[in-house]
Amino acid sequence: MDTRTTRYRSRRQHAHVSAPYANSTDDERDQSNLVAGFRAGDERALAEAYARWSPLVYTLAVRSLGDTGEAEDVTQKVFIAAWHGRTGFDETRAALPAWIVGITRHAIADAHEARARRRRLEQSLVDEVDLYTVDESADVAERLLIGEELNRLEPVPQRVMRLAFYEDLTHVQIADSLGLPLGTVKSHIRRSLTRLRTRLEANDDAS
Repeated sequence: MDTRTTRYRSRRQHAHVSAPYANSTDDERDQSNLVAGFRAGDERALAEAYARWSPLVYTLAVRSLGDTGEAEDVTQKVFIAAWHGRTGFDETRAALPAWIVGITRHAIADAHEARARRRRLEQSLVDEVDLYTVDESADVAERLLIGEELNRLEPVPQRVMRLAFYEDLTHVQIADSLGLPLGTVKSHIRRSLTRLRTRLEANDDAS
């Protein structure tokens, strides 16, 4: 083997060993620049952080919540929270991705709590279902009274209650049908039920 071949192989081996360290340095420098830009309020840094770590945030959320829509909401909320709280990020305590994962865990916990609140509200409405489910054995006078009271409602709650009474739609179906938020539909039903109950009780007392 001649001297030139030996020198060539030596350079190849040296380059092969050194490359990972060079890449590592480049990655560290790149992330350091990203962190600096993020803390300084550079929106390009936010976009880069989202591109890098939103798949991780989404994966954690969908595994915990089991719902893609909620996971998407959590992902959006996490990066909004990270952006608004960026001045509180301390890279000496945690790397940026670890800090984002910490925000993610809080956002997932909040989503579970919000889900529990919705279930409690839905259950409270289910407990009142008998008040607006028309009994087939109800007499004609009661049906007329209910129909008359529905006519007294404002147009939107009237449509909501008619879909609940006569079409037997669920709250979600009513919201989809009318293009209303689910919470608005539930509020209309709850207020209308109170009004109907008062009207029916007054009618019973009068009779």
